[in-house]
Amino acid sequence: MFAAYFDCPGGPENLYMKEVMKPSPGEGEVLVKVSASALNRADLLQRRGKYPPPEGASDILGLEAAGSVAGLGPGCRGRWRVGDAVMALLSGGGHAQYVTVPEGHLMPVPKDMALIQAAAIPEAWLTAFQLLHFVGKVQEGETVLIHAGASGVGMAAIQLVRLAKAIPIVTAGTPEKLKATANAGAAAGFNYKSEDFSEKVLEFTQGSGVDIILDCVGGSYWEKNLNCLSTDGRWIIYGLLSGGEVHGDLLARLLSKRANIHTSLLRSRNKEASNGYQQSERLVRAFTEDALPHFCGGASPRLQPLVDSVYPLHKIAEAHRVMEENKNIGKIVIEVPV
Repeated sequence: MFAAYFDCPGGPENLYMKEVMKPSPGEGEVLVKVSASALNRADLLQRRGKYPPPEGASDILGLEAAGSVAGLGPGCRGRWRVGDAVMALLSGGGHAQYVTVPEGHLMPVPKDMALIQAAAIPEAWLTAFQLLHFVGKVQEGETVLIHAGASGVGMAAIQLVRLAKAIPIVTAGTPEKLKATANAGAAAGFNYKSEDFSEKVLEFTQGSGVDIILDCVGGSYWEKNLNCLSTDGRWIIYGLLSGGEVHGDLLARLLSKRANIHTSLLRSRNKEASNGYQQSERLVRAFTEDALPHFCGGASPRLQPLVDSVYPLHKIAEAHRVMEENKNIGKIVIEVPV
């Protein structure tokens, strides 16, 4: 089969199409013929040599995929049949023509949804669902600040916050991105490049601050985050786009607000660690039951994945460049050739 590959860490120019061995499904695994995958910042980090795959995972890029069941490994419990349209969160291997997936990590593609759209769901939406419900335990009526609101995770989080009957507000870096977040349901949006988002958040919340912050930025935002976090609020860090160094009295500020700080990485939950593997299955099951029905026509409220652009697998280097320049609103999807 063909897969996107790189021989040594570096820039997008290191990526190329390579013929590799087609994987065979092991115990409890399903072989999926991939029609589309999607690009994530973790793929960029892995390409640079800064985010190796978990032990036992494929070293091929790609953390999600949509396609059809092509084969079943021994021990599968019979839920899936060859030809079923499925999508999945992966620990790697999605930017290839075939990938193997633990059967408990598969989800059905919503009825009447194209596989290009379905490929934009697993990583972003499962991440947002996990952060909000498993980590943050969002409650009706709470206010949630979502950084990088126009990213894949950000656009999913906006809609999931609305589904939970809570209030989403966002930061983003351009008027176009703020407009997109408003269209997705954000109650307010602030341009972090031209205004102090912490002041605007306190204004919006009439001084009380937000109950939850979803933060993929890290170090450079810590003071502003604490400024606008409510007493007993939850600050959830799931990325470090600005780095992890903090200069200042973080702990005293946290203590003064009785604030909770959480960290989360979805990819680290792999099959080699049984506890993490079970948590991933539990997450997929909860999302399938509680959120997935809202992607179907007629559902209210309706959830909608946002696809920014589509690139064929052989142009994956170009897709990487677009994401590195932070140009995308929503997900960049990679179409895999037959």
